[in-house]
Amino acid sequence: MKGDMQPPTGQPPPGKRWHTREDSGIRLDAALRWWHDDEPIEHLKIIELFNASLFLDDDGRYQLRIAPDWCYVQVEDAAYEVRTVDITPDERVSLRLSDRTAEALDPASLQLTPEGVLTCRVKQGRAKARFSRDAQYQFGELLEEAPEGHLVLRAGQRRLEVPLSLDALQPAS
Repeated sequence: MKGDMQPPTGQPPPGKRWHTREDSGIRLDAALRWWHDDEPIEHLKIIELFNASLFLDDDGRYQLRIAPDWCYVQVEDAAYEVRTVDITPDERVSLRLSDRTAEALDPASLQLTPEGVLTCRVKQGRAKARFSRDAQYQFGELLEEAPEGHLVLRAGQRRLEVPLSLDALQPAS
């Protein structure tokens, strides 16, 4: 809270509760939707602000940091969304994330959820990111089947082995 603001006193409004930094009532669900006190947050600018303000602290807890204010938030699964997949001029696979940062993909961290959604590790392997549909499509365009039957990721002239199989990527029938 800002220095000149006092915490609320008395009883909260009916059906509401007071929050603390430890218990903000804010959570990010497994589908990357923001909630406050089990009410969906739908305002696009607030969603983007929360996405850009999400921070993983040294203790592995997620915080929202907005100017001098901060609070802990509950993250149910992935904390970040992979929005786009690019190949850099030096032939690395770059991920642009929902917090407006970019980083190199660690191909060994790729996994496929039972629902068929790609995930990977980001933030020096400390956090999980879930691919958006667009990013998953972009990623799929970079995959090739190697002669031995496994998949490789094409990054310019480089070929990177990925821990995914064609069988895993096929929709269930």
